[in-house]
Amino acid sequence: MGQQKIKAAGEYANVPIEQVYQQFKTSAAGLSHQEAAKRLTTYGQNAIQRSQRQSQFKLFIKNFTSLMAILLWVSGIIALFAGMLELAIAIWAVNLINGIFSFWQEHAAQKATDSLRQMLPAYTQVLRDGQQQRLDAVDLVPGDIFTIQAGNSVCADARLISATGLQVDESALTGESVPESKTVAYRPGDGKFAETNIVYAGTMAASGNAQAIALNTGMTTEFGQIAQLTQNQRDNVSPLQKELNHLTQQISLLAILIGVLFFLLAIFFVHYPIAKSFIFALGMIVAFIPEGLLPTVTLSLAQGVQRMAKKHALVKELSSVETLGETTVICSDKTGTLTQNQMTVNHIWLPSGEYKVTGQGYVNNGQINIGQQAYTFGQLHDLDLLSQISVLNNNTTVKAPENSGQQAKILGTPTEAALIILAEKAQLDRPALQAKLPRQQEFPFDSERKRMTTIQTVDQQPVAYVKGALDGLLAISTTILDNGQVRPLTDQDRQQILAADKRYAAAGLRSLAMAYRQLQPQTTWVQADVEQQLTFVGLTIMADPPRPEIYAAVAKCHAANIRIIMVTGDSALTAKSIACKIGITSDQARVVTGDELTNMTDADLKAALSDELIFARVAPEQKYRVVTMLQSIGEIVASTGDGVNDAPALKKADIGVAMGMTGTDVAKDAADMILTDDNFASIVAAIEEGRTVYSNIQKFLLYILNSNLPEAAPSVVFLFSRGLVPLPLTVMQILTVDLGTDMLPALGLGAEKSEPGIMAQPPRSHNAHLLNRRILLKAFGWYGLIAAILSTIGYFLTNRVNGWTMANLATGGFDYRQATTMTLATIIFCQIAAALNCRTQRSSVFRIGIFSNRKIIGGIIFEVLLLLALMYLPELQIIFNTAPLRGGEWLYLLAIPIPLLLIEEARKYWLRRRSTH
Repeated sequence: MGQQKIKAAGEYANVPIEQVYQQFKTSAAGLSHQEAAKRLTTYGQNAIQRSQRQSQFKLFIKNFTSLMAILLWVSGIIALFAGMLELAIAIWAVNLINGIFSFWQEHAAQKATDSLRQMLPAYTQVLRDGQQQRLDAVDLVPGDIFTIQAGNSVCADARLISATGLQVDESALTGESVPESKTVAYRPGDGKFAETNIVYAGTMAASGNAQAIALNTGMTTEFGQIAQLTQNQRDNVSPLQKELNHLTQQISLLAILIGVLFFLLAIFFVHYPIAKSFIFALGMIVAFIPEGLLPTVTLSLAQGVQRMAKKHALVKELSSVETLGETTVICSDKTGTLTQNQMTVNHIWLPSGEYKVTGQGYVNNGQINIGQQAYTFGQLHDLDLLSQISVLNNNTTVKAPENSGQQAKILGTPTEAALIILAEKAQLDRPALQAKLPRQQEFPFDSERKRMTTIQTVDQQPVAYVKGALDGLLAISTTILDNGQVRPLTDQDRQQILAADKRYAAAGLRSLAMAYRQLQPQTTWVQADVEQQLTFVGLTIMADPPRPEIYAAVAKCHAANIRIIMVTGDSALTAKSIACKIGITSDQARVVTGDELTNMTDADLKAALSDELIFARVAPEQKYRVVTMLQSIGEIVASTGDGVNDAPALKKADIGVAMGMTGTDVAKDAADMILTDDNFASIVAAIEEGRTVYSNIQKFLLYILNSNLPEAAPSVVFLFSRGLVPLPLTVMQILTVDLGTDMLPALGLGAEKSEPGIMAQPPRSHNAHLLNRRILLKAFGWYGLIAAILSTIGYFLTNRVNGWTMANLATGGFDYRQATTMTLATIIFCQIAAALNCRTQRSSVFRIGIFSNRKIIGGIIFEVLLLLALMYLPELQIIFNTAPLRGGEWLYLLAIPIPLLLIEEARKYWLRRRSTH
């Protein structure tokens, strides 16, 4: 039975626990086994249901039903009815090979993983009939009492019954990098998911332990609701898919109109029989339909996917490669995307001075200070005492990575991990300190006190080491340690400390205060008695630092007129500080919080999006709204993220980009692209690759289309001679160019490297088309026109040399196969020059290296070998109506490419000169 919807977990936060027990008909002893079994039937398993996916068969068929594919199927059928079986088979074979290749590429990249299930823990400790037992998490039901321990994932939305030092990492839901303290007492907190006595499925306990009552399970959890929002999103048609459909419509209409025109001219002008006129018109349609376009686009995109994989970007859909090149806005998460998601101490503030933390130790005025392994206060510098407090008042463990490519594993909180690493930089031996200064008692951190206290034995005397938020800790301090001397804490000292803290906060940094107190020996201590009359030691200043490579990546985006908008669940102050620091925005940028966004109308949001903007403390549906609004004003949006909260926006965006290392599997499932190195710079490299792919598609589109005119010219000659001049090119020979000799050089153009300055150009207009006026003029009015003239000359010269006259043609005693072969060969040799000329738009091909693209050179060699096979193999001569050429014809062919290359180089030189004046 499907799950029954109950109230959101947050609605139970301010309800007395006894009423919660009553509403869920449970108690502190938990449910009975019998009642739990009934509820499992009523509410269903505690699992995330996946949206129904398309069958593999439907995914397979999808690759054969695009407009271009349908056009090729129809072309094959027409050829079949015209009695041209070989032509029909060839066209259908191209369609089959292309469809199979596309399916294989996407299937290999898109391995569907049950990610949401993997994020939930496999087992949990539950009370049933008053007895604690280990239970599969999928069998947890509302009303169950279960246990949470440090390191456990939370398996349901739940209300806390008891908690000791519980801190929960909610970054997968909120984007906030610092764990939240959770207590039984209710406080609303700041933002969604911030209730202090509610924990949510999919989050993780960083420290402490607790007991809780399950409120919502499975799809009724907040986690499940986000998943449902993601699953309900339809897949968008990519800009490239739209453009290819538009291009197919253009080409189809052009080919059909030309075919109809030549069909009518053949009947009424040449007086051809209807059947022959139909075959003649079919030849014209075949000549103008670029049968090789679809496989060439597919293979070019596949090459782009492979190149991106080498740059740490895995693309799941081939068409997404090109969409990246059209991106105008990147909606970027902060934590783990722009920053390293690793809290790092970068400064230490002491009454005696400020220290910068480096990999070598603590630096003050150029002097490097290394920590001391001293165990008596009189032997310790203030700095070393602060370091000892950092590692001894600490419950986190940092495990070194097993392999060089892995990150260190943190068992605990990122803040405490930062303090451990701080001490390691000072070369303090933590195990030795723990052995020499053993812990006697602990008062765990809680959100009310905002501090943690441990009592250590130091020089055989008990000493309380305290760390916590500055405001609370400063209030209970009466003395201060200054250059090894303890003196009274004055108002001037307090103002100095608070001023330093404010200065760090303005830079988006967090402070953690350290203090101590020497105690009288006894067996146990009371918290209230210990946490008073402290001696203030200093501040550790920490932050989640930006990625080192982010600065250059952001600058590259700005140069390319790509806008970056930070959309994060972190605080407004931290978000703006990071955004300004790495150059995303200026100090004048407006920060819109989630609460403000809720009250904004669509019109207000649209107006706000026209200026510099940062979104902070936003909820999942709000991220989704921002992406939707940007799309509504014509932007092509790439949305990045790593948490569950990012998934709806990732799915909605034109390009969803998930982090591969720190990203949740939910985000990876929703995304179109996954960064294996979590590096924002990889997004910029992928955008550059996307622009290059689009440019290359235009290059081989130009290359493929320029052969259309010389393919059609022979039919025009035939038409205007009223049928007296035999067709200089057969339909099978036309297909030889489209599917044989053109293919490999076109694929080589698809592998062409970026032209200089491609990322200094703005994103192309959303209304721009692959097939534009410039390409048409160059294809038909320049490259194509020259090839048509040369091939027609070649045809008549060969016929003339062979003794062609109107008389022997009329009697049927003339074999003109050598002339048709010459026409075909001339087109191929013109294409050799075109392949080299199409490599650049304005740059000289000699500057980039005429032999630098080995795939094009290989393609040229292949088309020459194919031409030789068609001319000299008897079996192919019969099928393609060809014959061997003689020495004079070969001299004519060999003289074609170099002049055409030099003429185009002169034109490009003129364009470059004109653009500089």
